Amino acid sequence: MAVVDLDAIFKAYDIRGLYPDQLDEEVAHRAGRAFVSLLDARSIVVAHDMRSSSEPLSAAFISGAATQGSDVIDMGLATTDMLYYASGSLDMSGVVFTASHNPSKYNGMKMVRAGALPVGSESGMNDIKEMVASGEFPRPPRLGQITRRNLMPEFVKHVLSFVDVKALRPLKVVIDAGNGMAGLSVPRVFERLPFEVVPLYFELDGTFPNHPADPIQPENLAALRAAVLEHKAVAGIAFDGDADRVFFVDEKAEPVSASLLGAMIAKVMLEQHPGEKIVYSLTCSRVVPETIIENGGEPIRTRVGHSFIKQVMAETGAVFGTEHSGHFYLRDHYRAECGVITALQTLEVISRSGGSFSDALAPYRRYWNSGEINSEVADKEGAMRRVEQAFPDGSHDHTDGLLIDYDEWWFSLRPSNTEPLLRLNVEARDASVGEAHRDQILSIIRG
Repeated sequence: MAVVDLDAIFKAYDIRGLYPDQLDEEVAHRAGRAFVSLLDARSIVVAHDMRSSSEPLSAAFISGAATQGSDVIDMGLATTDMLYYASGSLDMSGVVFTASHNPSKYNGMKMVRAGALPVGSESGMNDIKEMVASGEFPRPPRLGQITRRNLMPEFVKHVLSFVDVKALRPLKVVIDAGNGMAGLSVPRVFERLPFEVVPLYFELDGTFPNHPADPIQPENLAALRAAVLEHKAVAGIAFDGDADRVFFVDEKAEPVSASLLGAMIAKVMLEQHPGEKIVYSLTCSRVVPETIIENGGEPIRTRVGHSFIKQVMAETGAVFGTEHSGHFYLRDHYRAECGVITALQTLEVISRSGGSFSDALAPYRRYWNSGEINSEVADKEGAMRRVEQAFPDGSHDHTDGLLIDYDEWWFSLRPSNTEPLLRLNVEARDASVGEAHRDQILSIIRG
């Protein structure tokens, strides 16, 4: 194998890097052998996104897995949430080749154990890296068989089971697939529903010719916002590149906070599953735990990150999990994310309300929120100490970075695991209070 810096591409919960300089077919082939060796798998399922490098990388991984003695179900083109569904419903370990929202030159692998349980640095990823580096694998017991299988019909049926189709009204919605994998799955789901869809960029194109498939960045919502106003749609929906995350704008083309959406769906889930537990990440708005309690549920706060959310959901049996970053987790979707299910749940709420999207969100608009603000900082620990010392009288929590809580406002400051960045979220009852503290904290961070 050519000299590759594996430390640069093996992340905490996925493998991701530039193709072919950091991640090539040889690395993928070895990763296939290592994945099967780690899990002693007799059968796995593999999928890939629309990037030009995804099919050859996937083929190399499948070859490695079969060489190591595993049968392989090759799904071909599929969204990440389809891979989660396949892993859960077939009770097989699996891999999807995608770099999600990253630019076209990147690719990667998201790996799961049977039941869609994530594989991470604490649960096998480091072992895979060591085997890829050494090229040493146990002798394969046999040569595995490779079969192609289209799971789209089963996936669509699964997705539709999360809503009452009869309650849906013929609403006009704009959907921006960003030339990503939602362009494959969304038409198959929505063709059975009464919605009038205005499609944007449904053509699968891993070069992302229109805009990056990263809707958490406001500039990537410009076309969606314009189309919502032009077509007088009730809502706009944007998916990321592999379609596991989803973002919304309302009928006024104003972006909708994922915290508000999480609170709204939490209420729906508790109507369907009274008294259940719901997990939320600590950067979510206060409205999320408040809504859970108001609707008879039990809120459970956890660290940011899909691995922590999924682990706590598994430990507690929680029915739903939500993050401020646009990830929404469902127990009945194997505790994994599914952007199109969240989209349908939201449209069902609007359908039942009989009013506008912004009207449906109004009960949850209780606080001013800064959104996540990133600052590039060389000495992250030093900056966090300075900020903590500036607010000695608040309630301090170090579960995930730094969270300081006051009656009228709170903030979270978290270091990035992979970049020299600090991520700040501020929330307050009053906008002027929140803005003043936001500016104060940023001045401390940025010196």
